[in-house]
Amino acid sequence: MADKKAAGKKLYDAILAGDSDDSVAATKEAIAAGVAPLAIIAEFMVPAMAEVGKLFEAEEYFVPELLLTGRAMKAGVEILRPLLAAAGEKPSGVAIVGTVHGDVHDIGKNLVVALLEGGGYEVHDLGNDVEPEKFIAAIKEFKANILGMSAMLTVSMPAMKTTMDALIAAGVRNQVKILVGGAPLDARYAAEIGADAYGASAVDAVKIANKLLGKAA
Repeated sequence: MADKKAAGKKLYDAILAGDSDDSVAATKEAIAAGVAPLAIIAEFMVPAMAEVGKLFEAEEYFVPELLLTGRAMKAGVEILRPLLAAAGEKPSGVAIVGTVHGDVHDIGKNLVVALLEGGGYEVHDLGNDVEPEKFIAAIKEFKANILGMSAMLTVSMPAMKTTMDALIAAGVRNQVKILVGGAPLDARYAAEIGADAYGASAVDAVKIANKLLGKAA
């Protein structure tokens, strides 16, 4: 039990430090100690990212730290992915994530991808400058139940509404719960375009996605 706790502490600390190499090593150590892959995510990775979120809100961590911690967690998740598949573990959900057409910013979007993956989601990152048709095709192909859209520019906000309208026209709107975020957005705009939720920061992504799907936060 001590080995498991030690490995978990190392992984927790590696993620907080944003050290991808140590995250990989600690993940392997936890596996060797007999910790189940899902338990590694739930008991070590998710609490570490919850602490990152608190540090960010307290302005002790900033965007660079968020990116590094997200990458460190993702590095550990990559080690677990084949083990989860072999065990037949189902993901928490299937998420499509992308920055809307006309916007090439992807820092926040990349962090959301990493956090959702660490939260046990199967994530398909469509990148940036994503046209509505690409979102629609991905929802159909991957049978997604979460769609995350980002817009970092005021001028790209209308593309989010255009995408929402396209989803409705294509008959796929009701297949997914839609989470939107980005610097110029707020909860009011999210409601106006018919999104299911608004995320003020990337660190809220997993909690909101779980809530939208009726899962434990």
